Order: sequence, then C-alpha cells, then structure tokens
Amino acid sequence: MSKQHRKDKKSGDNKSLRAFAYVSQIGTTMAASLLVGVVSGKFLDSLLGTKPWLLLVFSLLGVGAAIKSLFDISKK
Repeated sequence: MSKQHRKDKKSGDNKSLRAFAYVSQIGTTMAASLLVGVVSGKFLDSLLGTKPWLLLVFSLLGVGAAIKSLFDISKK
C-alpha cells in the first residue's frame, strides 16, 4: 500500500469515529437531562407532598434542557 492510501484510510476512520462520538454525546446528554428532571421532580414531590405536579414540571424542564443541549451540540 502506498503512503497516500494509508493516510486516506486513516482519515476516513477518524471521521466515522468522530461522528459516532457526536451521536453518543447527543444520546447521553438527552437521557441525562431527562433523568435529572424526573428524579428531581419525584424527590420534591415526596418532600412537599405535591404529587404529581412537580414531577410533571421538572420532566418538562428536563425535555427543554435536552432540546437546548441538542441545539448547542449541533452548532459545533
């Protein structure tokens, strides 16, 4: 194999690895945002006795945070 062919192959592997990293970052960030919202809402509901209202509010805040993170990541 020529040096140019090896360099092109390595460049292609790097691009696919970078794309996989972005996709996994998006999934992880969205899941973490939702999880934090749900757990916070459940905790505050049990603490204050407002079941299920704070769970709903914080779940929606988690969805909003996930969407904002999605836009922030896509700007990179």
